[in-house]
Amino acid sequence: MFDSLEGRSAIVTGASKGIGRGLARRFGRAGCHVIVVSRQLREAQRVAEEIAAAGGTARALAADVTREADMQEMARAVVEWRGGIDILCANAGIFPAAPLGTMTGSDFDAVMATNLKGTFLAVSACLPAMRKRKRGRIILTSSITGPVTGYSGWAHYGASKAGQLGFMRTAAIELAPHGITVNAVLPGNILTEGLVGMGEEYMRTMAASIPMRRLGSVEDIANAALFFASDEAGYITGQGLVIDGGQILPESLGALAEP
Repeated sequence: MFDSLEGRSAIVTGASKGIGRGLARRFGRAGCHVIVVSRQLREAQRVAEEIAAAGGTARALAADVTREADMQEMARAVVEWRGGIDILCANAGIFPAAPLGTMTGSDFDAVMATNLKGTFLAVSACLPAMRKRKRGRIILTSSITGPVTGYSGWAHYGASKAGQLGFMRTAAIELAPHGITVNAVLPGNILTEGLVGMGEEYMRTMAASIPMRRLGSVEDIANAALFFASDEAGYITGQGLVIDGGQILPESLGALAEP
């Protein structure tokens, strides 16, 4: 199904770990030329080396999605390397916990700057190259938290992730005439470094509340993003795909009891 991705250029922001690293590695296996973007060059290089070791092609780039100049330079570097930009995975995100009452304006702004404005800046930087080719795939990494669910301490995070979907819908309308699609993946609880950092008890509790009785993997998210990036998904735009093992379905934990 994904033969159409062979030789395409794919930018992944926030690609040094977690879902971003999984996206970069999966796109590399699909034959894409992957641009691994992280604020720290050494971390981006590590992932690029992993892709190369698996037989793929990748380059590392240090850039901060909150800085417009960095995003413009990112796009310029990719066009110089590959002649154009085919795929953008706007994945970079942060999720520092801060309950209301202690959350500061700076806390809120920092999350919005990375998760929401960073999406806008990355997309904006890539548009000229995509418009020139009359083709492009943009995949946003949103979340079930915000658009569908809530979680204590993450009001700013939830707002940013819901905001991404609002941005996506209008962007999809505006860019459709240029052959560019804009879609989003909405991960549930995915087994990443960040989730491990929340502790064993959290992971056990979350797995027990998911109908499939397991946490998701980065591969689960990457495979969905890969589909959105393919020619086969060319008539899909402005859509969000929940990938959560059924987590949002039960109205209570009692609904998971054996009938």
